[in-house]
Amino acid sequence: MNDMYITCLDMEGVLVPEIWIAFSEASGIPELRKTTRDEPDYDKLMKYRLAILKEHGLGLKEIQATIEKIEPMEGAKEFLDELRSFSQVIILSDTFTQFASPLMKKLGMPTIFCNTLEVADSGEITGYRMRVQKSKYTTVKALQSIGFETIASGDSYNDLGMIQASKAGFLFKSTEQIKKDYPDIPAFETYDELLDAIKKVILK
Repeated sequence: MNDMYITCLDMEGVLVPEIWIAFSEASGIPELRKTTRDEPDYDKLMKYRLAILKEHGLGLKEIQATIEKIEPMEGAKEFLDELRSFSQVIILSDTFTQFASPLMKKLGMPTIFCNTLEVADSGEITGYRMRVQKSKYTTVKALQSIGFETIASGDSYNDLGMIQASKAGFLFKSTEQIKKDYPDIPAFETYDELLDAIKKVILK
């Protein structure tokens, strides 16, 4: 293992399906399908989501019931296991610990840095606390400041900062629009391709 490198991965869309899309389908509320692939402003997106939840009287337990049924994407656990055999890995996600915990168990408990929901006793989600602003980019820069090289991969607008700031960065299962807007970032569709690209950087 090369200890100088840390691979930073997005979670939703890369290792597990999008939680809000799954919940949109489970609840029958199409407006909740919107993700960071559609809305680059995360604060705006979350306020929009929380307003819809409030309007429909839905809270944390309803979302967690959907998350319990979500399985990692096919091949995700094997990909992570292989990656962790030659690189340290941190999952950097704008999701929340209350959402991510059950999914991390299914992925073999990798390290994840994410945010926290503020939940009332009634179960209503009243707000959220971001760990830091631009958390993915900020975390990658912090890791570099203590002597690590980073490799990053994600699928959405909020992953571009960490991808562009890293020694190597890759889009994974991204949208046609993002791939077109950022033609200089290598884009992959399969775990094997992504694994090979990361190996080339670390094991060269």
